[in-house]
Amino acid sequence: MKKNIALIYGGNSSEWQISIQSGKFVASHIDRSRYNVYEVLLRGASWSMDGKEIDKTDFSVTVNGERIKFDMAFILIHGTPGENGLLQGYLEMLGIPFNTCSAFVSSLTFDKHSCKRFLDFAGVKMAKDLFIRRGSSYSPAEMARELGLPLFVKPSSGGSSFGVTKVKHEAELEKAIEEAFKECDSVLVEEAVSGREVTNGIYRENGKLVVLPVTEIITEREFFDYDAKYLGQSNEVCPAQIPDSLYEKVRQTTAFIYEYFGCKGLVRMDYMIKGEDVYFLEINTVPGMTPMSLVPGQVRAAGIDMQHFFTTLIEESF
Repeated sequence: MKKNIALIYGGNSSEWQISIQSGKFVASHIDRSRYNVYEVLLRGASWSMDGKEIDKTDFSVTVNGERIKFDMAFILIHGTPGENGLLQGYLEMLGIPFNTCSAFVSSLTFDKHSCKRFLDFAGVKMAKDLFIRRGSSYSPAEMARELGLPLFVKPSSGGSSFGVTKVKHEAELEKAIEEAFKECDSVLVEEAVSGREVTNGIYRENGKLVVLPVTEIITEREFFDYDAKYLGQSNEVCPAQIPDSLYEKVRQTTAFIYEYFGCKGLVRMDYMIKGEDVYFLEINTVPGMTPMSLVPGQVRAAGIDMQHFFTTLIEESF
């Protein structure tokens, strides 16, 4: 008997339209001979499938008088509530399997400040940073003095580079912080580590770790921002043309962080390589899955059939 899969996309963050693109891409590659796929658009309190509202009491939907209960949820919401643990907590309470990290791990990794403080104990190299909560006082001069210039200002929670600014002059700091606060209530001001930017996906198949090929991101923009990610203003080289020793160091770091957090499902880690050192940037527990996204490129580079890849992610959730 086919399993009923709820493919959930949309969400309530600035990334909701990108999430829909991810959802449509995944929907087009799921094996329909094994699964019944129901696309669910989540926006605020409205969770709908072809205009029919999802019953949130048991995560079901009624179609032509038939009540359909979902065997599994495939979450493709970037940002809240699909990447920060809220949706995962709901599904955990109902006992419904899903494809991502647990509610706790999702929440911990989604907040950049909390994520970095957790990794401090593991000895992972990271850029120095300062943390600001909305309403707290700060001194742009002290920040520039402590972290140096240029530096990055970014929302502590968020993705797709919304609200992220590269600051080259102290006078730009206050405006950059205000922009970041538009995305969430806490901000990370971070040392700019110059070098080569790379990213690496990881998941499990039959319980064993599968570390995908490393991608190098090359862009003439100031950093890998929204335009570089989604408007073709970057060049992604996969496998990355970096020394073998660094290539393996990236993959080993990815595997270590994945297991250190207790991750599940597909995760993508972003890094900056400076000299012989690999600096962790952030973790994406619901990475983009649009046709131009990084992980699909890594899957293709590894020679993995896309349908098989998504079947694996579904089956590993049970």
